[in-house]
Amino acid sequence: MSQLHQDDPQRLRTQLEDTIAALLAEARLQGADAAEASASSSTGLEVAVRMGEVETVEHTRDHGLGITVFFGQRKGSASTSDLRLEAVRETVRQACTIATHTQEDRCAGLADAALMASELPDLDLYHPWSISVEQATELALACETAARDYDPRITNSEGANFGTHRSVRVYGNSHGFLGGYPSTRHGFSCAIVAQDDSGMQRDYWWTTARRAQDLAAPAAVGQRAAQRTLARLNSRQLGTRKVPVLFCAEVAAGLLHNLISAISGGRLYRKSSFLLDHLGQAVFPDFVRIHEQPRLQRGLASSPFDSDGVATQAKDFVREGVLQSYVLDQYAACRLGMTTTGNAGGVRNLAVELGAQDRGALLREMDTGLLVTELMGQGANLVTGDYSRGAAGFWVERGEIQYPVEEITIAGNLKTMFANLVAIGNDYDFPGATITGSWLIEQMTVAGG
Repeated sequence: MSQLHQDDPQRLRTQLEDTIAALLAEARLQGADAAEASASSSTGLEVAVRMGEVETVEHTRDHGLGITVFFGQRKGSASTSDLRLEAVRETVRQACTIATHTQEDRCAGLADAALMASELPDLDLYHPWSISVEQATELALACETAARDYDPRITNSEGANFGTHRSVRVYGNSHGFLGGYPSTRHGFSCAIVAQDDSGMQRDYWWTTARRAQDLAAPAAVGQRAAQRTLARLNSRQLGTRKVPVLFCAEVAAGLLHNLISAISGGRLYRKSSFLLDHLGQAVFPDFVRIHEQPRLQRGLASSPFDSDGVATQAKDFVREGVLQSYVLDQYAACRLGMTTTGNAGGVRNLAVELGAQDRGALLREMDTGLLVTELMGQGANLVTGDYSRGAAGFWVERGEIQYPVEEITIAGNLKTMFANLVAIGNDYDFPGATITGSWLIEQMTVAGG
């Protein structure tokens, strides 16, 4: 392949499409019955500063190509970061060799040709930012400075980071499907340390978007990090008790991802999910709707097709509390005797329908309990639903925050937690590809660390 045209997304897309076409042709020459491949190329700039000084400046440039071939129901896969034609051919040969040594799998193969994306709408994902190293450094420094200058108790910094990235991804298969699109992502973050007589605390904040103009201001990010950190000073522990728990919005997003993992095809056909065979059953109260919007304009997870080439579409996973859909790629769907849901590669722009109450109203409804603002550890057992996580946050009485708490554990069972969801707030205020407000759970066990 000739030099990649990194600064021209259309020419770069054409180059990658040509590479995929050559790869698929080579797979046919080597006897494959079917094949699929994806190629990507990305560039970026990352700047890290700490305590007012530049720590690192990194220019990134990455390329990758993956090929999967099928000989009947035998499958072989290989990948390379070298996009030269001879390297592509060698990668195909490696995949074909691997296929000859694998066992037959009745579900090995491409998704149905009729399911391929026939239209590739422009989702407004590409907004390159021509920013110099000096300008990027100024933004990172402005973010950290706003945090450090916010209060005398801000005594140290873990630094601020700026990043801008652009990429082109192309996928094709032997059904004749060939599609791709460019995208960008920009953002910065800040993590700082506060200290007083009670000790030290750390917290952070961030912003990310497809377009530079959609980012929060550097000073606002730094100040938010400072406010979050200062609020944690004078933290206490709690004794063991059973109380209502309010998960703040950015932490509640993790509960959504627990749900998605539990209804994902791999867990279901392996029978390792606490929501096995729950399709069509009530999982949440009837006010809950959880859905995805894969073709959302400028969405951070938007795509017109999934990793199998299947057209993406908006869908409800939960409607009126009832589980409506699993999360399936072609292989998992085949193993379950179902049809792919267009979710190869995951869920795109997951959202829960927001409620009518802000966080203050949810605190008042909770009256006495725990507001969780941070979780630690990997304490969700998706086979049984058992849930136990290290946590930090705030103790609440009479609907008002009383003091910060840390080194505690919260425990329950996800199935019970979902069923006992009291309310979802309208306080969605964090960046990312998941939209949710805070979640108020009727009761959980809270214990000291």
